[in-house]
Amino acid sequence: MSEEVQKHSVHTLVFRSLKRTHDMFVSDHAKPVSMDEQSHKVKMAAKLRAEYGAVLHMPVLKEGKDKGSSHASDQYSPQAYPALPGLDPEYLITGTHPYPSGPGVALTADTQLQKMPSEGAVQSLALALPPSQSRQQANITAASVADIHRHAGSAERSQAPLHGTSLVEVGGMKNSTLMARKAPTMPKPQWHPPWKLYRVISGHLGWVRSIAVEPGNQWFVTGSADRTIKIWDLASGKLKLSLTGHISTVRGVAVSTRSPYLFSCGEDKQVKCWDLEYNKVIRHYHGHLSAVYGLDLHPTIDVLVTCSRDATARVWDIRTKANVHTLSGHTNTVATVRCQAVEPQIITGSHDTTIRLWDLIAGKTRATLTNHKKSVRSVVLHPRLYTFASGSPDNIKQWKFPEGNFIQNLSGHNAIINTLAVNSDGVLVSGADNGTIHMWDWRTGYNFQRIHAAVQPGSLDSESGIFACMFDHSESRLITAEADKTIKVYREDDTATEESHPVNWKPEILKRKRY
Repeated sequence: MSEEVQKHSVHTLVFRSLKRTHDMFVSDHAKPVSMDEQSHKVKMAAKLRAEYGAVLHMPVLKEGKDKGSSHASDQYSPQAYPALPGLDPEYLITGTHPYPSGPGVALTADTQLQKMPSEGAVQSLALALPPSQSRQQANITAASVADIHRHAGSAERSQAPLHGTSLVEVGGMKNSTLMARKAPTMPKPQWHPPWKLYRVISGHLGWVRSIAVEPGNQWFVTGSADRTIKIWDLASGKLKLSLTGHISTVRGVAVSTRSPYLFSCGEDKQVKCWDLEYNKVIRHYHGHLSAVYGLDLHPTIDVLVTCSRDATARVWDIRTKANVHTLSGHTNTVATVRCQAVEPQIITGSHDTTIRLWDLIAGKTRATLTNHKKSVRSVVLHPRLYTFASGSPDNIKQWKFPEGNFIQNLSGHNAIINTLAVNSDGVLVSGADNGTIHMWDWRTGYNFQRIHAAVQPGSLDSESGIFACMFDHSESRLITAEADKTIKVYREDDTATEESHPVNWKPEILKRKRY
């Protein structure tokens, strides 16, 4: 049998509670309880990190001076400053270093903060420095003298703000620094070698509308208005296989990285899954009410997304053929769709001039981007940066995930842009209905090359449109699908140098990026 719990009177319990409370808060109201040295050091170290985290890089150990460190002969040593009246000089200079020339050493428990120089002395020091060094020192100095006074326990002096100082946020506090406001500058574009045509592949009997490169980079596949899908050897450009089954223009193709499947869609409303081991259709995905204009595969899960002239995008389970979501919200043809592994996972561009970012789990719109004034026919995701670009006849626009914040416009390609491609080096390619290809530097939006390849003999000059373009997985070749029924392959010009093809950069108009 368990022991009976001892019962106490209410008076005893209240008295115990009072005593415990008194013991807990006695250090705040009475004589401080003596602490051992090790506990005090731990407490001080934690306090330093919490309260002086923003300025920990400023002071250095006082031993550094005795050991002849690089700071010992520094022109900004504490002795260089005049003492403040009414303060003990020995307390003022205790090994702290207000303006280190390099990364400082963290504070120790016995290091005291220096309460000088005055703000006037700091200003005169900054004016005496060379401009480059002055800027560097101003950047390193994260907190003002007034902030150090405040943290050290002395009252902040009321003083008129110095001329040329600016307020910046450091560690969650507004600090007055001597850093002059930098005028906004436009970054110089990176040099990229020009691209040149080195192969023309013919074989289709109609406009070539779509391209996809297989994950092993051995072959690529094209879909055409002649209703066929053709597979080509990437190295030699020779035809390996033709697949027939669509009864209208093949508008989209994609090769899976997770299974030996090829997916295609067309203006016949059909979405097909081809088994490349048997070269035949093994699945159909039924549901679209009009022509299917594009498709994309999710990189990490077995999901296929298609977009259509019926103003919807549909999410399909590849294995079960189930229509998981119907993404409705656009009011006109959805011309392009892209998937990514991170949120938001689906991006669509439409002829209703909007771009929508979709939540794949909920099947709902996360953001609608309405900056374009004309139809959006192409969207491309940057392979490394968390950004994407969209192409429209008015402008190519760059956006930042996850909210779709606008970055900048790329102006000058005044045509209906059908396709965009970008590689890891920051080369953005736009292909248009009039047969022009523009090459852009992704970071600055500088248009470093314009290509207008001649149409093939027997074709009309009007048949020079670019319908699709794509980099291979080595990013050394650019493949384009064109209206003259050919596939053209471009590569970088190995003989080009910065001297032979200089960057013709004129920063007359200042672009303000909205990062």
